[in-house]
Amino acid sequence: MTYQEWFDAHASKHANIMAKLTHLRDDEVIRYFRFENMVREENDFCPLYATNTRCHDTPELNCYLCACPYFRFNDTGLGIKEGKTLFSLCAIETPHGGEFHTDTAIHHDCSGCLVPHQERYIAWIFDRKWLVMMAKVGAVEPSYAKITPL
Repeated sequence: MTYQEWFDAHASKHANIMAKLTHLRDDEVIRYFRFENMVREENDFCPLYATNTRCHDTPELNCYLCACPYFRFNDTGLGIKEGKTLFSLCAIETPHGGEFHTDTAIHHDCSGCLVPHQERYIAWIFDRKWLVMMAKVGAVEPSYAKITPL
């Protein structure tokens, strides 16, 4: 599966969940996406839920921004770095991120970063339309999310 295929599938799953939550206030929606609730209520949202496994080692994990708005990717590559194809990076260059290298490729490793999984951050950037929210911070082109640029 390519990054783009995963991203599109994730956006669709996110939209389906949000369609069920129209009766909730924004803060209740954010709480709904807490790891424990998602494992119980939305088990197919993430393959890790089947084994009750967290993608990040933190007691308070919120999955609303599973796809970080600062993760940049391109299936054909963003450029060349150290003679390898750079496929993904962190737009804010968090010191908690890293890189995974193969012989020919570099991929960003987000596993040490908790920025998008903190409810305070989610509330700050929150939009019920996940793709619109991602476009607001430059994670996708506004046309992809069908919004007008800010």
